[in-house]
Amino acid sequence: MIVLDAVGAGALPDASDYGDEGSDTLGNVAKAVGGLDLPNLEALGLGNVEPLEGCPPQPGAPAVAGRLVERSKGKDTTTGHWELMGVVTPQAMPTYAHGFPHDVIDPFMHRTGRGVLGNKPASGTEIIQELGEEHQRTGKWIVYTSADSVFQIAAHEDTIPLEELYAGSRAAREILTGKHAVGRVIARPFTGEPGNYERTPNRHDFSLEPKRPNYLTLVREAGNKVHGVGKISDIFAGQDIDESHPTKSNVEGIQQTEVLLQELEAGLIFVNLVETDMLWGHRNDPVNFHRCLQDFDRRLPDLLEAMRSGDLLILTSDHGCDPTTPSTDHSREYALLLGYVAGKNAAGRIHEGGFADVGATVNRWLGGKAPGRGIPGEAILEP
Repeated sequence: MIVLDAVGAGALPDASDYGDEGSDTLGNVAKAVGGLDLPNLEALGLGNVEPLEGCPPQPGAPAVAGRLVERSKGKDTTTGHWELMGVVTPQAMPTYAHGFPHDVIDPFMHRTGRGVLGNKPASGTEIIQELGEEHQRTGKWIVYTSADSVFQIAAHEDTIPLEELYAGSRAAREILTGKHAVGRVIARPFTGEPGNYERTPNRHDFSLEPKRPNYLTLVREAGNKVHGVGKISDIFAGQDIDESHPTKSNVEGIQQTEVLLQELEAGLIFVNLVETDMLWGHRNDPVNFHRCLQDFDRRLPDLLEAMRSGDLLILTSDHGCDPTTPSTDHSREYALLLGYVAGKNAAGRIHEGGFADVGATVNRWLGGKAPGRGIPGEAILEP
């Protein structure tokens, strides 16, 4: 199961409530680059998900295709991934358009013994250029947020050691509970010199714990191991993840997925490929967003080759991040769906459902018991 982070498939009916009317990450990227050039995804059935310039529909596509509706209130990584596994977030996690209040910042400074700079919504790449030199001079944390439910802490690796940054992030996670229970505390280390600071791959997320049982719980109770690739373990706060394989790039994530496909006899490989979101969606760069998808498309045949007859591959997304709109934030969109069983042809079948249908399908495929009340989802494919 591979989550192409932020690769949304059109505005949800309630997108206007989030200021996201007209967002369509896949469709608008296709227009911006003069048509998608993704031959392997096209052959699998990507053009059946929604009308896409340069990617025509395939009536006999081997994968089930469609779009999935999000029931949770929000448009971020945590709510998206959790709902894919059957955990609906009925109330939006708190956001801070004007920065964090004193009852958050004061205990954070007290616990960590350092002051705070920033404390406002900001672009992560821009705020380190703005405040990095002062941070290095004073040793104060750079704290910022976004339209998502996040408390982000940036620190130069030569000014505050990584382990102290992670410890400060854990302290923030303990403080941010109750009405301030943000979805994620994110450690954002950077390096470089004034005017030329760069974030490093040593980011670490400290998430809330999802409700259990969910589909990951049921998959494991059926005797399967769950392997998280990329930031999956962070998103689920380590819950129901047997083995975590952190990665520093999409290339590494794809390589790790291929290795696991070749080595494992059974279980779930749950992958997040983050660069479409982190590097290009938030920076409003549709050209490189498309190139990032092309990098995945080139490696897709290797992943398909590593599958054995009867193996299931699900490609999906967690939200949108349309790089063609003025906003640099996530967008409230459908998730894409491509579901393929090695050795079978879905003959162009279309599925319209909810995010949790992904988890329901994975659970059914791996022999998990039927979910209890409160865990939504209908299987897209049957073993």
